[in-house]
Amino acid sequence: MPSAQSHTEGESLPPAHPEAPAEAYSPEQARRHREYSVWDPRAAPGTYLLLTINIAVYLWMVTHHVDWNKPTEYDLIRYGANQPWSVLHGEWWRLLTATFVHVGFVHIACNMWCLWNLGILGEPLIGPFGMIAVYLLTGIAGNLLSMASDVIATAFTHNPSFLVLEVGAGASGAVFGIAGILIVLLSNRQLPFPWEELRRLRSMVIKFAAINLVIGLSTAIHNFGIRIDNFAHIGGFLGGLALGVPLSPRMTAGRARYLGRQKVTFAAACLVLALFGYFVARFAP
Repeated sequence: MPSAQSHTEGESLPPAHPEAPAEAYSPEQARRHREYSVWDPRAAPGTYLLLTINIAVYLWMVTHHVDWNKPTEYDLIRYGANQPWSVLHGEWWRLLTATFVHVGFVHIACNMWCLWNLGILGEPLIGPFGMIAVYLLTGIAGNLLSMASDVIATAFTHNPSFLVLEVGAGASGAVFGIAGILIVLLSNRQLPFPWEELRRLRSMVIKFAAINLVIGLSTAIHNFGIRIDNFAHIGGFLGGLALGVPLSPRMTAGRARYLGRQKVTFAAACLVLALFGYFVARFAP
């Protein structure tokens, strides 16, 4: 996924407000958050944990004789990439592990840059638990939609190669999911930030998502020598938007209510994803 910044050159993100966002942090935590550099893992522990896992998996692959920039499809599958045929035959864990597997150095570098930018912006709004949950849920949503597209293509063409040959990997579906939820949450005028600032940040996230979706769709029309899983991007983005809708009204209702709404929302999302996966499996030839 092409690299993109979540804020303009030379600008830093606004400091966390002592009462905000929605008290995902307590006032004392928010005060400490303001004191940390954006390079400090304490500023956004959930984001830095996700970055660490992704980088650790990449280094694990490379140190086990996987090509650092052009891993084979066999290598990707061996380390947990999403392959519809394997998933439909019981390896459902691939929908999760694929979000931490990358197709070479350029791929992971671009995705981690985007994750870092969006994570630093988004984690004060949803907290560390929320950031990790959104990453996992929207990453799985993207991989499920990608698999569903392959199942539908197989059903209409009677060509099982879609299920066997299509291999997907990367954090980009989850990154789009984070962008999606930020677009919804930054639309909340009740947040204790100037509306112009919220609108500016939301506009940047929208541009980020739009530009990368257009780039991805353009590769589906014309072969530029790279393959982008557009369904994973779209699935992650739609998943992020859907998660943001029930969370937004509770952002300024206090820490306990907001975190309670998060737990209910994420549990409901797990149920929806499980049902969707069951439907896809039943439809598969």
